[in-house]
Amino acid sequence: MPGDLTELRREAEKASKGLAEATKALEERQATLLKADKELKGKLAELQKANVELSKVRKPLADLVQSLYQAPSGGDLAPFFSGQDEGSLRALSDMTYLVSGRDEVLADAGRLYQEQQRLAGQAQDLRANKLLVEAQLNMEIDTLRKRSASVVKTLTRTLVKLGVKVNSKGRTGAACDPTQVSAADDFPNGLLPVNVLCPLQQRGQELRADAAIAFVALNEAYRKQFGKPMCVTDSYRSLGDQQAVFYRRPGFAAVPGRSNHGLGLAVDLCGGVDVFRSAQFNWLEANGKRFGWIHPDWAYSSPFEPWHWEYDPKLGSLL
Repeated sequence: MPGDLTELRREAEKASKGLAEATKALEERQATLLKADKELKGKLAELQKANVELSKVRKPLADLVQSLYQAPSGGDLAPFFSGQDEGSLRALSDMTYLVSGRDEVLADAGRLYQEQQRLAGQAQDLRANKLLVEAQLNMEIDTLRKRSASVVKTLTRTLVKLGVKVNSKGRTGAACDPTQVSAADDFPNGLLPVNVLCPLQQRGQELRADAAIAFVALNEAYRKQFGKPMCVTDSYRSLGDQQAVFYRRPGFAAVPGRSNHGLGLAVDLCGGVDVFRSAQFNWLEANGKRFGWIHPDWAYSSPFEPWHWEYDPKLGSLL
């Protein structure tokens, strides 16, 4: 069972991490495609504007060329055809220029049109790809969300079976959800609300979700070794409790607002663990790290507190 809790916590955290990464990927993809889409729309607008301007230039030129072609062969151009009028030769040159200009304008228009069509197709492909990628990522996110919720639900049921009253004090199962521990970071030391504190099996005791789950797993291993659960005298301490302990036990308590108890990451134990080098202390010292729990270096000497144990989130994340 202890191993099951650790595995479930790990699966829940893995699914939550995957969900966060997939959501971020979707947001980045949407931002990138939105930017590209705007650039394409801008270029298409420029091309459309260029086509309008080109049409303005092309029309009078085309009209003039058309009028020259339609002029009667026996009219003002007759001398030209007979080769007797120098002005006619000039007219021929002008017409040749106009026809050439018209062809150039039409060719430019054709190139602009082809470019417009190419960019329009590119924009359509990008939009289609965007919709496909978004659909795929949304499906992945939905799958990860369901998987995470399923694992957390299984984890919560397991905790309840082990005697953890998840819904005590009006809180919801979210208080024991290891994927929500970052919510505790929004509150000062000693001012954590009940909805970010998960109950322990020991009546009246509670910790941050990841620490609580690890402690329950450790407690079950301890129970298997010694035939009874661990004895806990203190766990999370509010700021007021920290102040009371600080004044009651000067030199043996952290300055209020700086204690790991106020973060929901520490417990004070009894039942033999509080006796240095007892069988219980030695067992916990040897096995605690397998669950993310340590006896901090300072507690061996200054001040000497064999009963004080702390959860190390970094160590716990590696399990």
